[in-house]
Amino acid sequence: MSDATVVQNAMTGPAPADNHNGGVAGVGQRLKLRLSGALFLLFLLILPLVAGGYWTFTLGLCFANAIAIISVSFLVRYGGEVSIGHGVFVAAGAYTVALFEKYFGLSLLFSLPAAAVVGAVLGLAFAYPSRNIFGIGLAVTTMALALALPEVLLHFSSVTGGYEGLYVKLDALPVMGKSLQRYYLPLAGLLIVVALLWHFRRSRQAMALLLIRTSAHAAESFGVRRSWARLSCVALSAGIAGVAGALLSFSSSTVSPNSFTLWTSIFLLVGSVVSLYSLSVVGSIIGGLFLTLMPLLLAGAGNWVPILYGAALLGVVLGVNALPARLRARLEGGRA
Repeated sequence: MSDATVVQNAMTGPAPADNHNGGVAGVGQRLKLRLSGALFLLFLLILPLVAGGYWTFTLGLCFANAIAIISVSFLVRYGGEVSIGHGVFVAAGAYTVALFEKYFGLSLLFSLPAAAVVGAVLGLAFAYPSRNIFGIGLAVTTMALALALPEVLLHFSSVTGGYEGLYVKLDALPVMGKSLQRYYLPLAGLLIVVALLWHFRRSRQAMALLLIRTSAHAAESFGVRRSWARLSCVALSAGIAGVAGALLSFSSSTVSPNSFTLWTSIFLLVGSVVSLYSLSVVGSIIGGLFLTLMPLLLAGAGNWVPILYGAALLGVVLGVNALPARLRARLEGGRA
């Protein structure tokens, strides 16, 4: 069920039930989708056993980037706003993991919850003073955050490590090799985030957020305030970004200011566009693959990089939008 359908049902009531034949066909379709999903998950689980170390490392980064893309997509779908500064919240999660290891000797398993909390708190700290800013004004404000972040990290170089950054060396799972940990932990994080969002989308809170986005006046008549929606959306989105940053720092084994520039935030927004603002595993992985692999593929293109990158982005977006409506709805995380 798509987000728009949820809001429509909340305002007008659910649609009449399908007939018996339609219900049987729907059950068969759901079984096929679940089977295909299980096969895709099985493929991801066994892939490191047959792929080389390079692809295991690259796909681990892809899964972490996919979570970061979901954080941007969540804000777009439930808040109706565009962020050009989500790299700040990703950096908060990444540096939380690195600092917990440096000063407390704690691995990712202990610092990951803290990274999510730090991201959410930072999101609240940004969302409250900007709760009355919308549209392009909010986008420019988030861009200012992304521009200031590298300078802030360099200013506190005694803590953040300056240009050199910090290293993340501790194993999270001693019983597993480091290369496999860099793959399976981001994958597990992606699956958990998608599962939690799947349950959230069926909650009353999610319905209230969608109602505010569809009709703020109607939502306020039911006692749901728009400022509450802004704080909730940004906090949840920033918390997810913090998780992405934590897993990204673990997968890459290092964090530095060069990893969190304005272009980082722009690429996250591009990835969310490629994924059609999806909150599903497949859609987010498509965005993560584009975000991770495209710069590597175009590394030797010289001055042609902007042109080829734009052409690739245009081709992916147009190609995905040309897909059948049912398949496109699945990529977006809903049903046709």
